[in-house]
Amino acid sequence: MLHLLGSLRSGDGDMAIEAGSLARCMQRQLSVAIQGLPQWQDAELAGMAQRHGHAAALLEGYHRNGSKVLEILHGGFALVVQDTGKGNLALLACDRSGIVPLFHAASGDGLVFGSRADQVAAHPGVDDALHPQALYDYLYFHIVPGPETVFTGVQRLQPGECLYCEENETRLDRYWVMEYDEQGLEGNPAQWRQQFLDLVRTAVQRRADDGVKVGAFLSGGTDSSTVSGMLSQLGEEPARTYSIGFNAPGYDEMEYARLVARHFNTEHHEYYVTAEDVVAAIPQVARQFDQPFANASAVPSYYCARMAKEDGIERLLAGDGGDELFGGNYRYAKQQMFSWYERVPRSLRRLAVEPVLLRTPLGDLGPARKLSSYIQQAVLPMPERMESYNLLDRLGPRKVLTDSALSRIDTGAPMRLIRETYHSAQTRQMLNRMLAVDMRFTLADSDLPKVTGACSMAGIEVDFPFLDDDLVAFSALLPVREKVRGTRLRHLFKEALRGFLPDEVLTKKKQGFGLPFGLWLVEHPGLRELTHDSLTSLKRRDLVRPEFIDELLGRHHGEHAAYYGTMVWTLLMLEQWLAARERP
Repeated sequence: MLHLLGSLRSGDGDMAIEAGSLARCMQRQLSVAIQGLPQWQDAELAGMAQRHGHAAALLEGYHRNGSKVLEILHGGFALVVQDTGKGNLALLACDRSGIVPLFHAASGDGLVFGSRADQVAAHPGVDDALHPQALYDYLYFHIVPGPETVFTGVQRLQPGECLYCEENETRLDRYWVMEYDEQGLEGNPAQWRQQFLDLVRTAVQRRADDGVKVGAFLSGGTDSSTVSGMLSQLGEEPARTYSIGFNAPGYDEMEYARLVARHFNTEHHEYYVTAEDVVAAIPQVARQFDQPFANASAVPSYYCARMAKEDGIERLLAGDGGDELFGGNYRYAKQQMFSWYERVPRSLRRLAVEPVLLRTPLGDLGPARKLSSYIQQAVLPMPERMESYNLLDRLGPRKVLTDSALSRIDTGAPMRLIRETYHSAQTRQMLNRMLAVDMRFTLADSDLPKVTGACSMAGIEVDFPFLDDDLVAFSALLPVREKVRGTRLRHLFKEALRGFLPDEVLTKKKQGFGLPFGLWLVEHPGLRELTHDSLTSLKRRDLVRPEFIDELLGRHHGEHAAYYGTMVWTLLMLEQWLAARERP
C-alpha cells in the first residue's frame, strides 16, 4: 500500500497530506496539496481558486483532466495529488522554472515529500547520511545541483518534472521542456519589441493584482528597474522599491537605484549593509537553507526583504530570470567571441597559427601573448570552455581535498552534468545551449533559492515576473541575434526599453547585490574571527586539506582578496551549515 508522508510549507504553516487543512473530496477519492503562487489558464478554475483557494481548484482540475492539469497550471508551484481511485496513484510536480522546490524520498512506510530536503531526510526510514559527491559538487558549483541533494536518500524534482508513484513503482517524467525555435516568431523586430513590453507589463500586473501589498527589489540593474518601472504604472499610488548599498568601492549601485526611483517616482527605501550585518547574518543564513548554500547575495537580499517586511509589504517582485532568458551575462558575449576562431580555416589553424603561438616562445612575447591566451581558450570545446575559470578546477581537487574525501567522489561528475544539460538542450544554437545551462544551474539551483530563502527568512512572499510562462515561451522563440549581437548583450531587451528606462541604466555595467565579502574580510576583525574559527573547525572533518585552508587564508590576505574570497566564503558557509545541523 502506498502512503504519502510529508508536508508542503505554506504561508500559514505546514500542510500535511494527512491533515484536515487539505482540500479533500473522498467521494472522488482524491487528496491534494499545493504550495506557491500558481496561475490557472482555465477561467473557471481561476475563479474557483480565487473563491476557495488553489487546493480546491487543483482538486477539480485533476478530477477533470488527470495529470494533464499541469498543462493549464502556470506560475510558481509545487503540488501533490493522491488518487486512491486509480490504484492509489500519487503525482508530485513542480513548476517549469523551479521557483518552488519539492523533495522526495522513499522510506520504509511510503513516499516522503516536502519543501525542504532536511525535513524529508529527518523522516524515519530515509537515508539522511551526507552524500560525499554532493559535498564535492557544492565546492564546484557553490550550491548542490539537482536532482541530487546533500542527503543520500533525498532527491529534488527538476523544473518541469513530475513523479508518478504507484505502490512500489515510481517513474520520473517531464511534462514541460524548454524548446527553442529561433524561427518561431511572426512579425519583425519592432513588433517583437512591443510584444516583449506587453508581456512584461502583463507579467507584473498578474503578480500585483490579487489584493496583497506589493513592492519591488531595486538593484539599479535593467531587470529590477524594469519590474519597478512597470509596477509604478499600475497603481494610483507610487510603487514601493527597496535597495541595498555597500560602503565598498566597486560594489555600490545605489546611485543607479536612486536614478530609477526618481525616474519612476517610486517611494524608495534604502539600507546599507555593513560587515557587522554580515557577521550577524551568516549563522542565520546557514540555518535557513536546507542544504549547504554559498550564494553570498543571500545576505543583502535578506536585509532588503526585511526592510520591505518592516514597511508592511507582503510580496516583493524580483527581476531574476532576465539574464538567462534574454542573454544578459558577459560570458555569453565572451564565448561568442571565442567561437569566431572557428571561422578561421581549419588547415590554417592547425598548421600555422596554433603551432607558432601555442608551441613556440613567440606566443609569450608582447602583443602575441593576448592572442595566444585567446587561442588557448578558443580551442577548448563547449561547454568545457565555459568552466575554464572554475576556481576548484584551477586550484585542483587534489590540492583542495583530503585523500580520504577524494576516494569517495568522482571529480568529473560536475562537468558531465553540465555537458549533459548543454547537449540535451532543444536547440542547435550555442547561445541557447548556454542559456539552458544557466536556467538550470544559475537560476533554478542558485538565484531562485537565494531570493526565496532570503524572503522566507524575512517572512515575506516573492515572485518573479520575468519567469512568467508566456514571457519564457516568447524568449524561446526569439532569434539569438536579438539576444546577443556581437558583444552587445540583451539586444532586443534594451532596444525595447529604450525611452522607458534611463539611458544610464541601459548602458551600465552589470552588478546586482554582490557582497564585498573578500574586501571586508581583510578589514573587519569580527568577520575575520568568525571565518578563522569556522575554517579551523572545518579542518577536523576530513574533507578539505588543513594545509590548503591555511594557504587559502594566507593568499586571501596577500593577493586577490575578492577572487580567493569566493572560496573562503564557500568553505565558511559549508562549515556553518554542518555545525548548525549538529546542534540540538
